[in-house]
Amino acid sequence: MPCRASGLTLSSPVAYTANVNGPETSLPMTWRVVFFDLDDTLYPPSCGVWPAIGERIQAFLMDRLGVTYDEATKIRRGYFEQYGTTLNGLWHNHSVDPSDYLEFVHDLPLEEMLHPDPELKSMLQELPQKRIVFTNASREHAVRVLACLGISSEIDAIVDLFALEMANKPETVAYERALELAGESDPGLCVLADDMPRNLVPAKVMGMTTVLVSPRQQDGVADLQIERITDLTRALPGLVAHEN
Repeated sequence: MPCRASGLTLSSPVAYTANVNGPETSLPMTWRVVFFDLDDTLYPPSCGVWPAIGERIQAFLMDRLGVTYDEATKIRRGYFEQYGTTLNGLWHNHSVDPSDYLEFVHDLPLEEMLHPDPELKSMLQELPQKRIVFTNASREHAVRVLACLGISSEIDAIVDLFALEMANKPETVAYERALELAGESDPGLCVLADDMPRNLVPAKVMGMTTVLVSPRQQDGVADLQIERITDLTRALPGLVAHEN
């Protein structure tokens, strides 16, 4: 099972010469940590998990706040823009219990929606860096997702909302805490793969190598873009390259 993100012993940096297809890209010469977002990053959006979570969020808002579906949509969008997540908006404005909320919205038949991904497992096994899930969700949800994908043993740690002390992407403090939990002081030695462009902006400003995981082309958002997470080592071959 993945462990908490404290007390990790990181591997030595892996040296390489950048060799990325496309326009010339200035990338660091070493990486020690690869941070992975969870939902819609480690599995394709076509799996339908995020829309299902979205409907659970709508139901939670309607039930707990006594609002209509349209009102719930408006509240959700507003909190997402202002706080980064609906949960943090509810926590700040309505004293909602985060554990209660996350248990409710993640109550889904994930075993029917996600299945083992041998290609992803193989790609993760190639990485000599620390492989850390960095998510705004809960550890419990992350553990279930990793188990369904068959990659529990390929992830070294989970940095969840509670490990971040209720900070969340794209708040800068969330990235700072993730680095601290990973035991890494230099953002330039880290890669972040995420499906949400706005979550990559603070990481890029800090100096991380950023990878947008999305089938929709969005130029200039990140250092690199890939359609699926299993394309990561093809886009960044230096992740698995060794010194001669």
